[in-house]
Amino acid sequence: MPELPDITIYRESLERLLVGKKLIRTDIKSPFLVRTFEPDPSDCIGCSLQSVDRLGKRLVWRFEGGLIYVFHLMIAGRFHVRKPGARPKSKTDLAAFHFGEAPGDGSKDIQQTLVLTEASPKKRASLHVIACGAELKPFERGGIDVLTAPLETFRERLLSENHTLKRSLTDPRLFDGIGNAYSDEILHAAKLSPIVWTSRLTDEQIEQLHNACRDVLSQWTERLRTEVGDGFPEKVTAFHPKMAVHGKFGEPCPVCGTKVQRIRYADNETNYCPRCQTGGKLLADRSLSRLLKGDWPKTIEELESSP
Repeated sequence: MPELPDITIYRESLERLLVGKKLIRTDIKSPFLVRTFEPDPSDCIGCSLQSVDRLGKRLVWRFEGGLIYVFHLMIAGRFHVRKPGARPKSKTDLAAFHFGEAPGDGSKDIQQTLVLTEASPKKRASLHVIACGAELKPFERGGIDVLTAPLETFRERLLSENHTLKRSLTDPRLFDGIGNAYSDEILHAAKLSPIVWTSRLTDEQIEQLHNACRDVLSQWTERLRTEVGDGFPEKVTAFHPKMAVHGKFGEPCPVCGTKVQRIRYADNETNYCPRCQTGGKLLADRSLSRLLKGDWPKTIEELESSP
């Protein structure tokens, strides 16, 4: 799922590409995409796009006249720039949005076409069309922006509920825009276990975590911004070669060289370095540890000495 750095780059790129242009035509291919009945997405035709904002992991398009598109890309939703006038055709295409300078609705007026895709059989990406900014309230999850929140605000929010660190960081009611990928990177940078309870953190560890949140998210945002340049982020992914632990199961930790381990659950997994983050202990994996039972290694030494 695109997280704060990815959504920020999407916002900047869409702003550069589309703001000031008029919506000329909408082609909605997927019946699952639009989650509202009124207004209709086509009600924005002829209106200029005034701004693109980020709301957590959502993107908010504000049109002239007050109508608003609210996109949630979920896990597999992505935007792509296509040739002007291109219609959604492939099975992964959900919709196309056509923009230009003229208020007409003919193909000759189209200058930019943006296609929304979802490479997953589970159609989770969504578009809500709302009439005014006041209707954005239900989409506000309440999480604080860790890039701007001072340490005391961060500490108060972190300790407001007692959860594991992984769960707290990815809870949109607590923190804004952090998901599975960047929480792994943040916890590795902070040298903290993903399953430690927030109530057991020391003041020093909370400060480490606060600094890691700000450093990891700002550094990755700047890295992605540099990669995209004046172009468009066509290859948004949760797995980057330069990430330290996320998606790196079995590969060496860039800090200590220990093999990165994982905890798998449902459709997600948590990646961590046992030497840097858990004092050399291997965390129980729900599937493998149940299968292996007594043969499940508990430490790095047991893992490395096993055949």
